[in-house]
Amino acid sequence: MAGRDTIIDPLTKLLRSGAEQLIYQVVEAELLELLAEHVERQTEDGKVGVVRNGHLPARKLQTGLGPVTFRSALVPPYVRKTKSQEAALPWLYLKGISSGEMGEALKVLVGPDATGLSAGRVSRLKQVWAEEYRSRCEERLDKGHWVYVWADGVYSGQRAEQTKLCALVVIGVNERGEKHFLAIEDGVRESTQSWREVLLKLKSRGLTPPKLAIGDGAMGFWATLEEVYPETRQQRCWMHKTMNVLNCLPRSAQPKVKQALHNIWQTETQADAEKAFDLFIKTYEPKYPKAAICLHKDREELMAFYQFSAQHWQSIRTSNLIESTFGTIRHRTKRSKGCLSRDGMLHMIFKLGLCAEKTWRRLRGFDYLAKVITGIKFKEGVEVAGVDQVAA
Repeated sequence: MAGRDTIIDPLTKLLRSGAEQLIYQVVEAELLELLAEHVERQTEDGKVGVVRNGHLPARKLQTGLGPVTFRSALVPPYVRKTKSQEAALPWLYLKGISSGEMGEALKVLVGPDATGLSAGRVSRLKQVWAEEYRSRCEERLDKGHWVYVWADGVYSGQRAEQTKLCALVVIGVNERGEKHFLAIEDGVRESTQSWREVLLKLKSRGLTPPKLAIGDGAMGFWATLEEVYPETRQQRCWMHKTMNVLNCLPRSAQPKVKQALHNIWQTETQADAEKAFDLFIKTYEPKYPKAAICLHKDREELMAFYQFSAQHWQSIRTSNLIESTFGTIRHRTKRSKGCLSRDGMLHMIFKLGLCAEKTWRRLRGFDYLAKVITGIKFKEGVEVAGVDQVAA
């Protein structure tokens, strides 16, 4: 096919590189074996009779990679850690692999155990996933307390109706420190109306007001949160804010500014964080006013985590829980030929989420969640009543 060699994605590049290394090792082993067979041969003057003498110019071989088992950071951890087709199939679909190619693709991911997979079986599995998704969306949420929630929009990059598909994701942690998906819903560019529909549906399912919500400041989520759950405190994600601030700066200044931002939110006390915040504004506002404004406008929301248990700071300062789960598909805007429907995309992301959920650990410092639920006040991460806590 014309131009075939120019279309290379990271996965294909990795497999091709591995195949080249394997071929080189095989040829090298054959050569050493040949030399060993003639090691006793000598010339008339006593020198070794059979030696290697350079090599021919490199040439390309057209090969089929076949069933290659590998482990790669290109694949989500919860897919790499399991040989279950349940985890691999949704990921492959979101990468644009068609039903007919699933069998061979799975062999690459999970090895020869992936057998007997037909297009019909894939179709039946998709129907099962659709039923699971609908059932999960109707589950009651009033059986426990949901202390913290993380919210973000996940873009699959798959084409549908000429619009970018966006899944609005909400993850919550209950009083036992268990993390679960509360919502994965279809949205339109993270708009306020889309988030209103999500939050009102969660409220109708029995979700009581969380103590803290964590997410990117650019979402329409926050305006809706103030309407539906006005009691919930807001925490802006420091990772998103860092990227937003750095986007206002020239590349040469970014490393130093990034470290200055880390000096704010990674301090052990709010007092030190406030000083570092003031220093950042004074240092960079004269030359980079846009960066200073970007940071300063969310100051209160960026510092909210200091009013909760220090044991939880590591988890509630960012929305990394969602980022790490959907990092391989988030913001993939390239359109693929084999597009999914909007519902199909949601079901795929839903299955990816459930597979990831099985690997999640309980929230660090979960035994302090009861204090957060009962409304005990914290100052700089330490209980006002005097309970000793160690800063994260």
